[in-house]
Amino acid sequence: MALVRRGSRKPREHRADQLMRIAKRVLAWEHAPAGSHIDITLLSPAAMRRANRRATGRRGLTDVIAYPLPQPDGTLVGDVYICPAVAARAAAQNGAGLKQELVRLAVHGALHVLGYDHPDGSRRTRSRMWRLQERYVQRLAPPAPLR
Repeated sequence: MALVRRGSRKPREHRADQLMRIAKRVLAWEHAPAGSHIDITLLSPAAMRRANRRATGRRGLTDVIAYPLPQPDGTLVGDVYICPAVAARAAAQNGAGLKQELVRLAVHGALHVLGYDHPDGSRRTRSRMWRLQERYVQRLAPPAPLR
């Protein structure tokens, strides 16, 4: 991430920093080796389409892409890319707030970096990874109470 002078932080960079703190909590809760780290980058829809094509060979837009980079000393380093525009659409569809959906994607990416995986399709939401993800999301960004 680029070095930015104090007071000149853009909202996107501030949000990415907040999401990196969430990923750091997930690393701690999962007892990742000391020194493990995850960088989170927020991408525009066009940039996420390009990243998805390079990473998976698939055309189209996705919400999160995670790259685990295990180190020789046992620590984990990972890069997670999130598309806030996709998160906003998902939040509107499932009735969650944007903050909660971004937290969900940060947790999801962190779990992938840690080695968790899930099946495609409808079994995805019944997987161990998904259940763990939702438990962490509830701890980090519980839904707002109905009024």
